[in-house]
Amino acid sequence: MDSPSPENGKQSGEAIIYLHHMLGELRQVARAEGADLLSYLIEMAYIEAGDILSGRQDASVTHGKRNKSSRMPM
Repeated sequence: MDSPSPENGKQSGEAIIYLHHMLGELRQVARAEGADLLSYLIEMAYIEAGDILSGRQDASVTHGKRNKSSRMPM
């Protein structure tokens, strides 16, 4: 699978659809293994991917809207 680029919305949309599907699969595996925290984190990513697909959320966070950390930069 080619990596999506911001210039190609169709390819990017296909990548989000793929991610949403795979996160759903991973969520089921994590639940079956009893990995509660992992299951929760995957669920949050699954919901976010769904929100992006439905248009309720942008695919990326702009730097201007991000909270600045008071900790050491990575």
